[in-house]
Amino acid sequence: MRTVIELGPRLGVAPTCVALGLARASFYRQQRPRLERRPRPAPPRALTTGDRQAVLDTLHEPRFVDLAPAEVYATLLDEGCYLGSERTFYRVLAANAEVRERRDQLRHPRYAAPELLATRPNQLWSWDITRLLGPTKWTYYYLYVLLDVFSRYVVGWTVALRELAAIAEQLIAESCARQCIMPGQLTVHADRGAAMISKPVALLLADLGVTKTHSRPHVSNDNPFSESQFKTFKYRPDFPERFGSVEHARAHGGDFFPWYNTEHHHVGLGLFTPHDVHYGLAVAKREQRAAVLAEAFARHPERFPNGCPVPRPLPTAVWINPPKARIVGDEAENPMTQESSEDAIVDPEASLEADPGLDQPESPSLTLEELCMAAAQ
Repeated sequence: MRTVIELGPRLGVAPTCVALGLARASFYRQQRPRLERRPRPAPPRALTTGDRQAVLDTLHEPRFVDLAPAEVYATLLDEGCYLGSERTFYRVLAANAEVRERRDQLRHPRYAAPELLATRPNQLWSWDITRLLGPTKWTYYYLYVLLDVFSRYVVGWTVALRELAAIAEQLIAESCARQCIMPGQLTVHADRGAAMISKPVALLLADLGVTKTHSRPHVSNDNPFSESQFKTFKYRPDFPERFGSVEHARAHGGDFFPWYNTEHHHVGLGLFTPHDVHYGLAVAKREQRAAVLAEAFARHPERFPNGCPVPRPLPTAVWINPPKARIVGDEAENPMTQESSEDAIVDPEASLEADPGLDQPESPSLTLEELCMAAAQ
């Protein structure tokens, strides 16, 4: 906006806005003087301050203190006194915070959305339990899965006959020992299932020095990575309609999770496997992919109209419920998309260029280089 103000008189407002990718309507709107709003006059039917105080004092009288405004209104009319309508009585009481339910009402607290950030492996884990259909109706097996949010690496899993806090406690303890988790290093996130909020699990996490967080009640989006992993597990072609026994379910998990960790090229990881990202092998493999793409570009550059291709970037930060990005100033709020709300992948080679758009002025458009030269002069 400041650049248009400085260069507009010399180069023209329209071409300057086009070169900067700024709408002319936004520029002219900012230059328009803002008129101060006049104070709204009081309605002629509004009660004066004295009238409102008289209504409040009457309602506070000992004979009216336990009566409803409708009773007070009718009693005053029988006595030949009119201070206001029944609705006015309620309005005056509400203005003084004296209107509430007579009976105790269940008031649900406002739960804040958990905002969790992972910038490296073994910093944030997500875990959940899903049911697997058994051989007969109403028979289920329970799959426990511990997932690293940054690398999507399954650090622990088990299949049990029931959902118990003791099983979850043992699984978390063994997984922390296997990954050499130090006190104060890890945060474990889960929903509000019975096993997740149980006291044994809470005490175990406290003993291990692990921070625990929970999703908001009835909000499945607060635990998206575990839900997505369960979908991958159940949408595989070899996933059976029902499991014949708990041993069958464990055998299926024994085949799936090694494949998921070491062979599955995850889209959210730049098409690298969770094992590569979790153990720091993805950087070298990305350089190898870049060399292969460069060789393919050297052989047939005509097949790549956008230049030499590069591999997808590696994740640098992964959020659960990222804070809403707000732009300071006159710009409106810029919400994040669903993709960016889950994976914040930074590509250092990406650039942002201004698009002139469709509103072309009659004068030739200016480039950013021309604007910089004009500003230097």
